[in-house]
Amino acid sequence: MNHEQHQDDTPITDTDIEAMADEAERGYDVDTLLHRRRGGRPPLGSAAATVESVRLDPELKRALLLRAAQEHVSVSEVIRRAIGEYLQAS
Repeated sequence: MNHEQHQDDTPITDTDIEAMADEAERGYDVDTLLHRRRGGRPPLGSAAATVESVRLDPELKRALLLRAAQEHVSVSEVIRRAIGEYLQAS
């Protein structure tokens, strides 16, 4: 039975799953796991970033999307820049 694929596109077999389960039952070295972090989003500042939620009216959302497209950046980047500029101006 094919469950998924390894990173090299070879199928993960029942035998592979049994081996992974055996390894998990023996336990993992937490320190090693924490230091093997790969990929993911790069940090934005000195600590882990938080995700905040805001409600936008349709006109503001449209303007935000247009600005992001014009500047070839993400919507999140436009929001971060706008908040940063606003806070520096006060």
